[in-house]
Amino acid sequence: MTALPIRQIAYFVPDVRAAARAHSAAFGSGPYYIADHIPLVRAVHRGVERELDHSSAYGQWGEVMIEFCQQNNAGPSAFHDLYPEGSGSQGLHHVALFADDLDAVVAQFTDAGHALALDAEMTDGFRYAFIDTVALHGHMLELYAPTASLLGFYDLVRRKAGNFSKGVTIDIAFG
Repeated sequence: MTALPIRQIAYFVPDVRAAARAHSAAFGSGPYYIADHIPLVRAVHRGVERELDHSSAYGQWGEVMIEFCQQNNAGPSAFHDLYPEGSGSQGLHHVALFADDLDAVVAQFTDAGHALALDAEMTDGFRYAFIDTVALHGHMLELYAPTASLLGFYDLVRRKAGNFSKGVTIDIAFG
């Protein structure tokens, strides 16, 4: 496999705001940017197109971005693959890696025997994939191309962490 550094650590939680506040209080991470009901034009879970309504909180924790994810709708998903619907369980879900050629890196992982758990595209054309590496690593991998808008968002979160006052959350909207 190609050596790709971890860019983000993500947890599945029942409430992204509560998780962000608790993590900030415990570890000084943040501030957190909240995206509710992230709009997708396509979400293919294990080969089946499905609805996926999810929200996320993004903040900085030292050198790495941290994300808290919650699923807002019922049904199968890459989140529920690890944390079954209705179980109340939560925890580490994935680490994110930049992939300059998303399709090529997804193919590397699938050729090595790891299933493509999710292939999703947002309304702005941003595409990401979850690779099921649970048996190997205990969590999934998220892959996405380092687009200018994504790199700008990562930079914003990192810069704002330098002037951070604990407990701050900021709602963001996707158009």
